[in-house]
Amino acid sequence: MDDERKILTINPGNTSTKVAVVSAASEDGEQTCCTLAEETYRHEDGQLDRFEQVADQLEFRMDRVWDFLREIDTDAEDLAAVAGRGGLARPAPGGTYPTCQALLEDLRRGAQGQHPANLGGLMAHRAGEQLGVPSYIVDPVCVDELTEEARISGLPQMCRRSLWHALNCRAVARRAASILGGQFEEANLIVVHLGSGITVVALQGGRAVDLTDPTAEGPFGADRAGGLPATGVVDLAFSGEYTHAQLRKIMMGQGGMYAYLGTRDMQKVIRRARRGEEEPRLLLDAMVYQISKTVGAMGSVLTGDVDAVVLTGGMAHSDFITGAITDRVAWVAEVLVLPGEDELHALAAGAWRVLTGREEPVSYPYGG
Repeated sequence: MDDERKILTINPGNTSTKVAVVSAASEDGEQTCCTLAEETYRHEDGQLDRFEQVADQLEFRMDRVWDFLREIDTDAEDLAAVAGRGGLARPAPGGTYPTCQALLEDLRRGAQGQHPANLGGLMAHRAGEQLGVPSYIVDPVCVDELTEEARISGLPQMCRRSLWHALNCRAVARRAASILGGQFEEANLIVVHLGSGITVVALQGGRAVDLTDPTAEGPFGADRAGGLPATGVVDLAFSGEYTHAQLRKIMMGQGGMYAYLGTRDMQKVIRRARRGEEEPRLLLDAMVYQISKTVGAMGSVLTGDVDAVVLTGGMAHSDFITGAITDRVAWVAEVLVLPGEDELHALAAGAWRVLTGREEPVSYPYGG
């Protein structure tokens, strides 16, 4: 293996903090990542409720990072860098960003919203300072490379936002391009991230020219409502039955399968459908229908020049789901199924490309 680097990776989520030391290197010209140590710290129900803002959780979560490093007996000299998940900073292109004060401030205040991912850069910076190594975020949620026409919503009072599963989608797109014998920067791909929220993104020459923001549009998922009829949303908003906060929670967190069946567990839904229950089967068919319809739309964005449709994320482990989608979209292009979302490896890989000079770091567009 060549150019081996050991990188501390940090991925804060809603109910957990994932930490790992990953060895990244090059073998036979291909980038490889190997987990040397990993821990997922689960946060009990209500444990984080005492913090008013997401950024207030920083010290609490950093204690888990220090616990992890003590447990695995890793010294600073063993590590080349720290990479944290990127959150809702201001819109910026894809790539690996050195942490800087402007970026940290935007993550701290939640420039585009509050989300545990905002802590990733803050935690990486704090760890990097203590360990004396550079710190990065990689392909944050706010990656924005939309074409100008893709931003138009239909009302001048609002535009379409670019918030998506950028870290996993771009990492999987790199794998897909390699499988196809090409380069990420030259590939035209439609990537479908099948998680609790669903992203469908059109990557043209590696650039995300259009996509569905799973917080507001696109297919419904396990607990996201996806795109809803606009006049129906207006009627709900003025029905007097819901506050602003309640309605937002219904659409993102209590929508989708959860709203119909009372569960977010897609494996349970699939098992019920396999047993012949009509409602779960209909709802899965509807979800697959919406996903496939969106893939077709992204095919038109790429004017039919599509190298592959890539299915990824947790639900991509299910042949029931991927098979049904493939049946509907195989006419668009070859379908590759690359399940899971190995974000810790994706973080290490992004940092490694910068550390070894294979990729230039990206400067945060809003100041140092």
